[in-house]
Amino acid sequence: MTNHKKLWAGLVLCLSLLPAVARQSDPSKMNRFIDNLMSRMTLREKLGQLNLPVTGDIVTGQAKSSDVAAKIRKGDVGGLFNLKGVGKIREVQKVAVEQSRLRIPLLFGMDVIHGYETVFPIPLALSCTWDMQAIENAARVAAVECSADGINWTFSPMVDICRDPRWGRMAEGNGEDPFLGSAIARAMVKGYQGDDLSLNNTVMACVKHFALYGAAEAGRDYNTVDMSRWRMFNDYFPPYEAAAKAGAGSFMTSFNVVDGIPATANRWLLTDVLRERWGWNGFVVTDYTAISEMIAHGMGDLQQVSALALNAGTDMDMVADGFIGTLEKSLKEGKVTEQAIDRACRRVLEAKYKLGLFDDPYRYLDKKRAAGEIYTPRHRADARRTAAESFVLLKNDAQTLPLKKQGRIALIGPLADTRANMPGTWSVAAAFDRYKSLFQAMRDAVGDKAVVTYAKGSNITDDAQIEANGSMFGREIRDDRTVRQMIDEAVGVAREADVIVAAVGETSEMSGESSSRSDLSLPEAQRRLLQALKETGKPIVLVNFSGRATVMTWEAERFSTILNVWFGGSEAGDAICDVLFGDRVPSGKLTVTMPKSVGQIPLYYNHLNTGRPLESGKWFSKFRSNYLDIDNEPLFPFGYGLSYTSFKYTNLRLSANTMTADGTLTATVDVTNTGHYDADEIVQLYIRDLVGSVARPVKELKGFERVHLKRGETRTVSFTIDATLLKFYNVALDFVCEPGDFEVMVGPNSRDVQTVKFIMTGGVSK
Repeated sequence: MTNHKKLWAGLVLCLSLLPAVARQSDPSKMNRFIDNLMSRMTLREKLGQLNLPVTGDIVTGQAKSSDVAAKIRKGDVGGLFNLKGVGKIREVQKVAVEQSRLRIPLLFGMDVIHGYETVFPIPLALSCTWDMQAIENAARVAAVECSADGINWTFSPMVDICRDPRWGRMAEGNGEDPFLGSAIARAMVKGYQGDDLSLNNTVMACVKHFALYGAAEAGRDYNTVDMSRWRMFNDYFPPYEAAAKAGAGSFMTSFNVVDGIPATANRWLLTDVLRERWGWNGFVVTDYTAISEMIAHGMGDLQQVSALALNAGTDMDMVADGFIGTLEKSLKEGKVTEQAIDRACRRVLEAKYKLGLFDDPYRYLDKKRAAGEIYTPRHRADARRTAAESFVLLKNDAQTLPLKKQGRIALIGPLADTRANMPGTWSVAAAFDRYKSLFQAMRDAVGDKAVVTYAKGSNITDDAQIEANGSMFGREIRDDRTVRQMIDEAVGVAREADVIVAAVGETSEMSGESSSRSDLSLPEAQRRLLQALKETGKPIVLVNFSGRATVMTWEAERFSTILNVWFGGSEAGDAICDVLFGDRVPSGKLTVTMPKSVGQIPLYYNHLNTGRPLESGKWFSKFRSNYLDIDNEPLFPFGYGLSYTSFKYTNLRLSANTMTADGTLTATVDVTNTGHYDADEIVQLYIRDLVGSVARPVKELKGFERVHLKRGETRTVSFTIDATLLKFYNVALDFVCEPGDFEVMVGPNSRDVQTVKFIMTGGVSK
């Protein structure tokens, strides 16, 4: 293309964007438009905008006659969710904008949690990349694909901090740390929404679950949450705040109580904190039936709880039919005000305006995009590369990995030949028949250079009902053969091989929503198989699938090589082979602490000290904070992850020994690749506030950098420290930086660090 043609093309592009940019930057124009629209709306039509009903799957051609279509014509619906496909969505949107009185377009939402048809690793695995560019790109690809198929609103990111892996939804979050969680929240909001929501390849983010859902008691989903506000602000709120300040368009309420009041009806949470303290101005939607579930919490009947929710600051009711069914009556009885209804309606309409739906309600419904922008080679390559980054090498004592593409490789285990379990939980738009199992991917990877044999070896668990509970939505892989038959076959295959790759762990639906587990160890059926394989004397590579931190003490004591692959998405099979055969060097680092026993839970690195801490290096000491039967240490600490090479950290130093509250200092460390592979390393910075007005954690993550080092290369890595990294919420919930002594720690994980000290002088900084 000639220069003048390039210039003209760029000008045309800029001109095409001007209306959208103006719309985003001119709130007065949006206000005038919505004022005019709302002046023409009846009360019922306003309530309709607050209603998000469940649809089921409307087949193209049925939209005109469906029950939901009748509600849309009457103006009783503000949006729909989990309806897939441009054809179906266009037909429903057509009902709204061509057959309803005011022609108000619908929102179309979906649980696009970690990808659409190109599925990226589950969010917990994504967090283990510590790669904000890759994470933002994963959200960007998801936005491009789902928007090409008609979706304009995603119920993601989930930013709940979780320190109890019994909770199945740990899979859907970013681990235990608020600093890292905040960085990921910002990256995902940016990836979904871009810089202009009115572009048709962006989607509105919905931050969930507000708030504290990841702290459910006993790790049991939907259970009670109870903690001090001081802890909320320091440990659990930061990722929500980060997402709000990144401009997320919507928030979703959580199922749990906060201060004894369900989050959906908690005015302090939704109004005082979210809107007034953080200055956020989007709309709040409930989780599925959260309003009607408040009846079981003991908050009143449907009319009462609906009024409570609206008055607290909830704007949209998902499925419960509380707003559309009761608020008109509550208004007549003086239990809600017209002002509160108008406020909620305005927020929903503003979201539709920002998405550009009033200008063009069909902007997301281009069949050409649907045909050309979903599950593309480029997207798949991105997902494959990101999955490889997410895997965490936990052990490689015998240097069994990487494998050579030669000889006979026995691939054995219940997760070795399943397509549907590769993407992981919450992959609602996945196309399983397009994806490879690990067995297929391994055969493709070695070609004619090696022979790959396969045996299943065992079921996931001996208990058929437990396995069924954890293998829903087309993920079932139960085998009717006897235990003896499967093990005998596996041992026979193993004996003929040079090396064994054992694919074991959880099914994808053993983690996720309503998948809490009280026992996080490997089921006995799979242990029995592994023990039989070990007795063959062959080298074994244990490939562990999981959606949470599991208890791997038994495995770590018996096997020298363990690769934790989580659930890597649609390209997981190829990505696992990339790492197993050394085409990619593992670089993932844990974002959760892996316990030695479920009895240690909750176990997390950034804990407060006790008045009687156990002396370093000791197992047990009477009248100290410890257990009788196990030491306090985790099996694998937060931030941990090995490589095929080795790294040496030296010469940690500070630019100064003192710092003022308005100044900065620099922490610098030299990192050398001392092994035989070019590889990435994630350098981590931790800080400890040694004396404070309230108890402070033993260390807190305050910086990280992914660096690529060639063999023998040394890189100097620097971190700037200022007052913002030292701030915390005090007992009055003021965000302060207090003078005093601090420790700075740098290393490859939260345990193996070098330490230096500095003093901050001056008054308290707010």
